Amino acid sequence: MERIAASIGDRSPQGIAAAIGRLIGSGDIAAGERLPTVRDLARELGVSPGTVAEAWRMLTVVGAIEARGRAGTYALRTAGPAQRYRSLASGGGAFALDLSTGIPDPALLPELGPLLRRVGGKALSGSYLDRPVLPQLEELLVASWPFAPGGFTVVDGALDALSRVADLIVGFGDRVLIENPAFPPLIDLLERQGAELIALPLDSEGIVPSALINALQLRPSTLFLQPRAHNPTGISMSEQRARELAILLQDHQVTVVEDDHCGDISMAVDVSLGRYLDNRVIHIRSFSKSHGPDLRIAAVGGPVEVVDRLVERRLLGPGWTSRMVQSLLVELLTDPDSIDVVAQARRTYAGRQRELADALASCGLLLSAGDGINQWVPVVDERLALVRAAAAGIGVAPGSPFALSGLTGAHVRVTVGLISSGAEHVAECLAAAALPARPSHAV
Repeated sequence: MERIAASIGDRSPQGIAAAIGRLIGSGDIAAGERLPTVRDLARELGVSPGTVAEAWRMLTVVGAIEARGRAGTYALRTAGPAQRYRSLASGGGAFALDLSTGIPDPALLPELGPLLRRVGGKALSGSYLDRPVLPQLEELLVASWPFAPGGFTVVDGALDALSRVADLIVGFGDRVLIENPAFPPLIDLLERQGAELIALPLDSEGIVPSALINALQLRPSTLFLQPRAHNPTGISMSEQRARELAILLQDHQVTVVEDDHCGDISMAVDVSLGRYLDNRVIHIRSFSKSHGPDLRIAAVGGPVEVVDRLVERRLLGPGWTSRMVQSLLVELLTDPDSIDVVAQARRTYAGRQRELADALASCGLLLSAGDGINQWVPVVDERLALVRAAAAGIGVAPGSPFALSGLTGAHVRVTVGLISSGAEHVAECLAAAALPARPSHAV
């Protein structure tokens, strides 16, 4: 027990849980090893039993430890379920207008039928060990990449990319920097890895530099960020902010993972820290929002050693992303009509963001128009806002699954991209859900 106690510097529940997680991840506490009792460790650390019990609860949630009744508590190496992601489910068709989904407007996606007929007869796989990326697709994507990647591949969507990258570079107990708020599935993934998450606040240009300076003192291993059309806030990182963050990271051994999930429907330029941090940035670009969620394809470019390991591991699973889908993406990226449709979608989403922001301002709720398809709306009370919006026939996503510790105020996420008409009515309903109720006055 003395060995375990000596490794714990931060004696908060989070600090204790992270330290134990690192010991399990490094093998200093072996899988199957019995841990000290709550009371014994609390006495050794000079904290309350409740503090250790809370740390044990955190470790149990991610599957790092297991309580076996009177037999004691034991270290494991497994991890827990996707709690935050599941909590976003809204009930779907119960609403006249469901703005909780985070999906693109189907009417603004390129038509796939003619292109599918074009690629349907092609023989694309000569061997199970062929290169995982079609040469023409790789040439197209690398030419548009924000920096020259050492390695490049495609996988089955942005979440598949994030999951596979996290499996490769995030160890149990690692301190990981993440934006606050953040995409719930990413939080679930990192908690499943047993990472200690360090929340970084955002301003209108991205991660706040002063917060990054403070967080770097904790010696994190990885930084996850969304460079443009951030989900849920709609913030896009400026080029100036990217340079500032890169300068701060220059002397720290931190791997950066960028999730460019909105891609071609973002109004912002494709900014990346990879332009300034040589061989330390993994950039992920998804085509779900711009070209169709069911394509299930995303590109990954970054350090060759990471990408090569990802490719090797996939050989023992799916092997490769469907070459038929890859060929379809080539058509989508080169067909003039499809290019025009995506460009029009980008302008339309930007227009819908402006229309809603203007309509909300008329209702007394001042927000900047976001980038992409989502808007982050502050509310007085999340649960009450959800109920009020639902009473008006509108579904919105709860903000709490996106929020990490330290985020002030309640919020809801609204998929503005689905508001094809009636922005004024939506704004009135959202303002009624977001603003305090006016007191009634007796006559």
